[in-house]
Amino acid sequence: MAHHPHGGSGPQADTAPEQPQPHAPRHSAEPPGPVAMDPAEVDRVAGHAGQATAEAPAEQAPGGPRAGTSPPPGAQAGGVQGVAQPGTGGPTAAELEARLRRALADLDNMRKRYERQLTAERENERARVAAVFLPVIDNLDLALSHADSDPSAVVDGVRAVRDQAVSTLGTLGFPRREDTGVPFDPVWHEAVSVVPNTGEPDGTVLQVIRPGYGEPDRQLRPATVVVAGNTQG
Repeated sequence: MAHHPHGGSGPQADTAPEQPQPHAPRHSAEPPGPVAMDPAEVDRVAGHAGQATAEAPAEQAPGGPRAGTSPPPGAQAGGVQGVAQPGTGGPTAAELEARLRRALADLDNMRKRYERQLTAERENERARVAAVFLPVIDNLDLALSHADSDPSAVVDGVRAVRDQAVSTLGTLGFPRREDTGVPFDPVWHEAVSVVPNTGEPDGTVLQVIRPGYGEPDRQLRPATVVVAGNTQG
C-alpha cells in the first residue's frame, strides 16, 4: 500500500498527487504572438480601416479638402472653372483671348467697310438724280437762246421745260398732285384758306395754290389748297 503524503487512506490515497503548475508572469519580456482571426472579421476590419468616426474625425491634409466633402466646382476639370487647362483637349485662356481679339478686329473692319459703302451709295444716288435733271437745264438754255428772236417762244419753252421737269420727278417716284374737287385729305393736302358759302360740301378742295409731289409712303411735300367751309346759320 502506497504511502500518501498527507498520511490519509482511502480512495484519494491511491491517486498520484497533483503536480503544481508553473506560474506565468503577468508581464512577459516578449510580446505575445499573433492571434488567429476569422476571415470575415479580417475583411470587416480592413473595410473600415482609415475611416473617420464620430469620436475621432480624420485629419485634414494641409491644403486639401476635408474627408467626406465634395471638391469645389471646376476642381475635377483640373483648373479654373470654364477655362480648359493644357493637356485637356479644350482651348486655353490664351487661345480664347486670341479668338476674341480676332472677332473684334473683324467686326471693326466690317463696320468701316459698310460706312464706306454707304457713303459711296449716297454719292452715286445724288449723281444719278442730278443727271436726270440735266436735260431740263438744257431745254431752259435753249428757250433762253431764242428769246431775242421770238419773245413769245419763251413762254412756250418754259411751259415745255416745266412739263419735262414734272415728268422727271414722276420717274423718280414723286408724281405731281394738283387735283381739285376732291375731299380734303390731311395726308395729301395742307389747307391755307377756307371759303364759306360756296355750294360745295364742306372740306372740298376748291383751288390748288402749290401742287404736292410724292406717294403716301414717301412724299416731298403735300399740296397747299383752299377748301370749302360752309357756315351754319
